[in-house]
Amino acid sequence: WFSSALWPFSTLGWPDQTPDLDHFFPTSVLVTAYDIIFFWVARMMFMSLEFMKEVPFHTVYITGLVRDAQGRKMSKSLGNGIDPLDIIEEYGSDTLRFTLVTGQAPGNDQRFRQESVEAARNFANKIWNASRFVLMNLNDEDEQEVSFSPFNPAAPAAGLKRADRWILHRYNETVRRVSDLLENYELGEAAHLIYEYLWNDFCDWYVELSKHYLYSKSDSLEAGKEKQLTRSLLVYLLDGVMRLLHPFMPFISEEIWQQLPDRREKALVVGAWPEAAAEMNFSQESDEMELFQELVRAIRNLRSQVQLPPGRKTRVIVRASGRVAACFREESHHINRLASADPLIIDPDTAKPKQALTAIIGEGIEVYLPLEGIIDLEAETARLEKELEQLNKEIERTDKKLKNPDFIKKAPPPVVQKEKDRRGEQETRLSKLKQRLQELI
Repeated sequence: WFSSALWPFSTLGWPDQTPDLDHFFPTSVLVTAYDIIFFWVARMMFMSLEFMKEVPFHTVYITGLVRDAQGRKMSKSLGNGIDPLDIIEEYGSDTLRFTLVTGQAPGNDQRFRQESVEAARNFANKIWNASRFVLMNLNDEDEQEVSFSPFNPAAPAAGLKRADRWILHRYNETVRRVSDLLENYELGEAAHLIYEYLWNDFCDWYVELSKHYLYSKSDSLEAGKEKQLTRSLLVYLLDGVMRLLHPFMPFISEEIWQQLPDRREKALVVGAWPEAAAEMNFSQESDEMELFQELVRAIRNLRSQVQLPPGRKTRVIVRASGRVAACFREESHHINRLASADPLIIDPDTAKPKQALTAIIGEGIEVYLPLEGIIDLEAETARLEKELEQLNKEIERTDKKLKNPDFIKKAPPPVVQKEKDRRGEQETRLSKLKQRLQELI
């Protein structure tokens, strides 16, 4: 530890006055764990002040320790150490890197779990598959060369659909927030934001929405323009988010980026960092798309309650008015495809049909899934009544236990709390069952 205290300047040629010493000392940030602050960090400060007359770095970023899944410190005596090379061999270095970054918060320890590594691996697979989709759809089947025109972010409004403006707004917000977080050394939170944007906004929603235009068989001029704009946007967004992702997953982001058309730099590692732009602030469209997403989720949830297969079209009625109703009507082709809602009826004055499931997604917005012709209403009623009877028996047993003074007094607190939690879950199930039965009447 004594000699390592000389590290900030001895590695640069000291005691000789070398060009490296002039250029790299003092440095900016030291990243280290809290367990060696006194052994190493403090002593580097001592030695630098003694021999160089200034501090060796202006910021010390204190990380936690990586512990095993049980929270124990890794050590030879416990035999619980993990060889990073084994993880890299099985999952890749990007996966390990992303796992560690997303699992940390400044100064806090993290537990290294296999499930976290697998989740990061799944994220990498998701990114790869989405990028392959984009690259494979840059030209039509009968075209030999890529049919692509670069998107101009300086004048983004022309021809943009609501979903386009929403994804640009979300991308712009992600760029701004990630940049701010990195400036404040909040690396884990920045990585989580990129994950949320890529997995949820880009892959799960925008890529799915883009298929309507990319797979269009129309030969009209308007359809051709929509297809070209969608391609341009997909490439622009993928380029930008790979730049954001690069510090966290450098290999997969570089590999994907190198395959994109219209690259301006030789390598992503020396590419420019994205910047947020006021031209891509579409807050109204973003709010409207959030309601659109809530509607699609609500319809899917209602369908799942009666176990409808994804391909079966069903009538859906939405009570909405004003701007919200207009938004839903304009996006009805997407709602039809994503939620199998056909026909989709949007009416501000509609009343709830008899024997229909209901979902409320906002003030004055209700979704109805009529059940007639979809399920056997008598059989479903009998099934729910039987389930309700069984649940009431479970509640009776739980209440009896919680009202027993001996149980409360003698049972360990975690056991008592578990029973209380169970009772809360039972009450939630009871409320839902009663609502389902009421909807069948």
